[in-house]
Amino acid sequence: MELTQHFQSSAAPAVIERVETFLVDLPTIRPHQLSMATMNGQTLMLVRLYCSDGTVGTGEGTTIGGLAYGAESPEGMKLAIDTYFAPHLIGADAGNIPAIMARLNKAIQDNRFAKCAVETALFDALGKRTGLPVSQLLGGRVRDSLPVAWTLASGDTAKDIDEAERMLAQRRHNIFKLKIGRRAVEDDVAHVAAIKRALGDRGAVRVDVNMAWSELDAQRGLAGLVDAGCELVEQPVASVDALVRLKGRYPIAIMADESLTGPTSAFALARQAGADVFAIKIEQSGGLRAAQQVAAIADAAGIELYGGTMLEGAVGTIASAHVFATFRNLQWGTELFGPLLLTEEILAQPLQYRDFELAVPTGPGLGIALDEDRIQFFRRDRTQGTAISVKQPVEAAG
Repeated sequence: MELTQHFQSSAAPAVIERVETFLVDLPTIRPHQLSMATMNGQTLMLVRLYCSDGTVGTGEGTTIGGLAYGAESPEGMKLAIDTYFAPHLIGADAGNIPAIMARLNKAIQDNRFAKCAVETALFDALGKRTGLPVSQLLGGRVRDSLPVAWTLASGDTAKDIDEAERMLAQRRHNIFKLKIGRRAVEDDVAHVAAIKRALGDRGAVRVDVNMAWSELDAQRGLAGLVDAGCELVEQPVASVDALVRLKGRYPIAIMADESLTGPTSAFALARQAGADVFAIKIEQSGGLRAAQQVAAIADAAGIELYGGTMLEGAVGTIASAHVFATFRNLQWGTELFGPLLLTEEILAQPLQYRDFELAVPTGPGLGIALDEDRIQFFRRDRTQGTAISVKQPVEAAG
């Protein structure tokens, strides 16, 4: 029996009475360059579910570069939840998360990021109601902290080296992922090689191409990256067939990211043996439990795991941490550095990054509390967000 079903029966019944969504715009510490966009700030879509027993669950939807990365955006998620999700949520039994998500999946196609935000809020509320952390509701954690890589994405080799040196000196990160793919392959490889030479054995170096290379580019690039001392390349090409052909051709790990859009795609990729590593993202997977399913498929296929990020803020990052803490295997660590890329703190108590790892909170639900004054200051509307409620709840889901 799932823990969510157990606590549904043991906790006081509660229904969702109100759904609130709003956007929070936060600046970043520097421009963050990817192959498809340069980010100068991050927008978080926050959703709150207000339940009849007084519990409030919070979830987050975030993307990379607005619509540059994929079909969903924070603005689009807000509109979708306000218009299409809320009628299915209001009046539903807040403790019956599988039934609510089944209803949403039947009524609403795709919208994986928005669904993840809602499921996060449901688990946060359930955890507060039962006094348990989300990781416990998801089956129990096997680790209390997670290794965290830092992404070097200024686009300038000297600046990236200086940034990596600071992270090492602060004992904050000793694994570095480099964003490449905007320049010629030879220039990208030279950039990676220079950073690896500067760091030596003090820091591991990986790269993320974000699908920017052709298969021929990838063949040239992978050979150069091996010589540069790079240990892993993330999604060098867009085509799954090309990933299959590249995997195993060079002594470097190939990681799938954008090719993974949930359990179905994970199963198809595993059947083709198209990657050495899966980058698990809760939003891209379609939710917390779906991310666990992706991880289970990888485990069964002998594919190693990495905890990915959509550069979420604190809420999405900690939701991911709770999920990744339940993974039996997490061979390549995580990159849950999203909040550290932002100049502003939105939590009452900051997340604990120390000794190259992120501590997973032990409090009820997500185990975090928002700084409401800071949230109000950075809200796009600077007033009230959209709130949808009903005085007489409709029939509960399930």
